[in-house]
Amino acid sequence: MSDHNTKERLMLRPIEQHTTAAWANIEKIKEISNVAIPSEIEVGNAKEWVDTNQK
Repeated sequence: MSDHNTKERLMLRPIEQHTTAAWANIEKIKEISNVAIPSEIEVGNAKEWVDTNQK
């Protein structure tokens, strides 16, 4: 039982923080699909981050 409770506790805690994600600064939302479109600046920032953090 103890192992099960530990797993549930860990699942409640978020793993990632999305405050700096490209979609955090939403420029517009597509009508039918409700997909968030980030601003061009945020897309550039996300690409720069990915390029910098490649392995």
